Amino acid sequence: MSSLTVRELSRETWGDFESVLGANGGARGCWCMHWRLSIKEWTEGKGEGNKKAMRRLAGREPAPGLVVYDDDTPVAWCSLGPRSSFPRLERSPLLAKADDDEGVCAIACVYVEKSHRGSGLLPGILEAVCDWASSAGYAHAEGYPVEPREGRRAGADTAMTGIASAFLDAGFSEVARPRADRPIMRRKV
Repeated sequence: MSSLTVRELSRETWGDFESVLGANGGARGCWCMHWRLSIKEWTEGKGEGNKKAMRRLAGREPAPGLVVYDDDTPVAWCSLGPRSSFPRLERSPLLAKADDDEGVCAIACVYVEKSHRGSGLLPGILEAVCDWASSAGYAHAEGYPVEPREGRRAGADTAMTGIASAFLDAGFSEVARPRADRPIMRRKV
């Protein structure tokens, strides 16, 4: 397998972002606005409204996320940035800050394009994302994956934050576990 690369979401990469998220905009018309809006705003914007909201963020600093490529093929999307970019994450009692570390790049969503799911790309995606986070000046990358019960698969809408085993494979360690199926994981970048 060739190495994965990333490019920040911008007007130039918008079409690749759309390709990864598909016609539905990821899970349930989200367009990766779940953690950025109140539940009311997110619900009202499902579909086209959320898409327009993300399009407004494309190309801004800091970048709202990265499109991940295998050679020239877009295979995944990662929503990331400082925790302050994700107001719902900041308010979440389940995913509260593990500590006061301000050098954290929050990996809020890792969405793999449908035809590439189950292909083992997630640890490599996380590696590429961590390389970007390091070059962007972050000290740590932090994820909020799910840990499906044994014998079960997580659906696209519950796995949007990633799968714990892939984070472990990419060198992350658990720093908190607010619920049995929801570790908070971190890696020095």
